[in-house]
Amino acid sequence: MDLAEFADEVGVDGPVAIAGLSTRGGPVEGVRVVMAPTGIDWVSPEEMTVQCGAGVPVEELDDALAEHGQAVAIPPTGTVGGALAVGRSGIRRLGYGPIRDTVLQARYVNAEGSVVKAGGPTVKNVSGFDLCRMLVGSRGTLGFIGEVILRTRPRATFEQWYVAETDPFELFPRLYRPTSVLWDGRSVWVLLEGHRDDVVAQAAALGLRDADPPDELPTGGRWSLPPARLRELPGGGRFVAEIGIGVVHHESPPPRADVDPAIVELHKRIKHQFDPTGRLNPGVDVLEAG
Repeated sequence: MDLAEFADEVGVDGPVAIAGLSTRGGPVEGVRVVMAPTGIDWVSPEEMTVQCGAGVPVEELDDALAEHGQAVAIPPTGTVGGALAVGRSGIRRLGYGPIRDTVLQARYVNAEGSVVKAGGPTVKNVSGFDLCRMLVGSRGTLGFIGEVILRTRPRATFEQWYVAETDPFELFPRLYRPTSVLWDGRSVWVLLEGHRDDVVAQAAALGLRDADPPDELPTGGRWSLPPARLRELPGGGRFVAEIGIGVVHHESPPPRADVDPAIVELHKRIKHQFDPTGRLNPGVDVLEAG
């Protein structure tokens, strides 16, 4: 994919922001906006990789991969680039791993308007600093992703959500490779994938009932706790916790914590190295990015 036109749009000076389908928020009002290229370059089922533009909707990519019995571990909303820029894994992270592990190679436009390649098309030929992991979650403050090569995974032949009113911390060790385990303080939802007979047998042995996935997750705040501390979640507010991960979707913002000044300084230094004039996605806090 030729990113020359995209690089020209980003340019070399003046504030500029990147936007996708605006499912994860939009740029600061009044700032010039560019959009990443779309299109799926190729799918390699044998190598379990796919190359596409960052502007491709995740739903479109998922449909293309479904034809080959594969999928990609990216939450199913917005664009591929938007999901990577925000860096928030979906509720299947327990089984699929973090979203940053999906990216093998990224080509992005830096603050100088140049196209830069990070990573490589396969795991075994990548050496040096893994810049792709730094780009994921940076919210476009280090560079605008234009094209990526992603790692795919086999698509489950069968999946089913189950529910039970039980202690999630007693149930969790008894589950075999769950894709997701969610808890709202009363009920536990479990997503199992695999061969239908195996999934059904496991659910029956544990007394799980067929169910729909939980309703929309609370959006007031996204808390991050060590998985072992989820038992300590305070009452008085609606939440859905990802057991085994430590992410809590809460109706309230997370408790304010003092940030180590050294961490703040490190974020500022990294951002300054990539974007000395602060022209990329202005208005994004350095601690939100990363």
